[in-house]
Amino acid sequence: MRYATFSTADDPTPRLGVVHTGGIADVSKLLAGTSSGTVPPRLLELIQSGPDAWRRTADLLMTALSQKPAPSANLLGDVRWHAPIPRPLKNIVCLGLNYLSHVVETTPGGEQPKAPDAPIFFTKAPTTVNGPYDAIRWDRSSTSQIDYEAELGVIVGVGGKNLPRARSLNHVFGYTVINDVSARDLQFQHKQWFKGKSLDGFCPMGPLVVTSDEFGNPQKKRIVLRVNGETRQDATTADMIFSVDVILEFLSRGMTLEAGDIIATGTPEGVGLGRIPPAYLSDGDVVETEIEGIGLLRNRIVLETSS
Repeated sequence: MRYATFSTADDPTPRLGVVHTGGIADVSKLLAGTSSGTVPPRLLELIQSGPDAWRRTADLLMTALSQKPAPSANLLGDVRWHAPIPRPLKNIVCLGLNYLSHVVETTPGGEQPKAPDAPIFFTKAPTTVNGPYDAIRWDRSSTSQIDYEAELGVIVGVGGKNLPRARSLNHVFGYTVINDVSARDLQFQHKQWFKGKSLDGFCPMGPLVVTSDEFGNPQKKRIVLRVNGETRQDATTADMIFSVDVILEFLSRGMTLEAGDIIATGTPEGVGLGRIPPAYLSDGDVVETEIEGIGLLRNRIVLETSS
């Protein structure tokens, strides 16, 4: 299934939608009057309801969507798209230096690039989450070095601890697109990554969450980022140093993962920091972040004056 969170001009309440060939349909309305019982109005609640509810909801949606005439739907261009999970319950877990090409481009000249021996984890605050087509707003009092990082996002569906690698992908609900926007000056000023990664709106996400059964192998997807139409990043998730199953195994050691947790799996080469000279984002730039099988984020950089 291909789930999204959306609203309309006549009803601004964000709600769960399913994307299909006819557009995007309100899940609650689509299943009204069926034997589905109470349909979760939001994606996070559906994820937390567990695998049996996912399968039951998917079966009902497939039946409803196959009916003739097709059920009413909103055209994709007629809705406002929100991040699939607009306010995560916890920080977004991110990986640093998870593509060897990115390790190489960020290694100071003269030093020998070395891949990490274990995943490098950090987090972004929930307030970073931004819509897939919303502006990324910033002001010069906070940062002057805005960078981009295209990343595959993993949505945990079934919680657990000490997950074995062989079964860890069974705990994934689905996948999404993330741009791990970064304030590089803050990142280096504070000698750690949290602050520079956690400015408001610095995590555009979406436009969909594609369930794991439909998405397939997460290590065979093309990942691309463009700035003003110029391709800056173009790689494949096969290039990850630590694949998704390994990430889940490492992260869950001694630490319980919960339904709805979001993991950003790292970025390939081509970030602004790694260019000579560095090429950071400027007011008015349009950043497009795309992953095969999911879709595309399109976000404009908007300068605001300090309050």
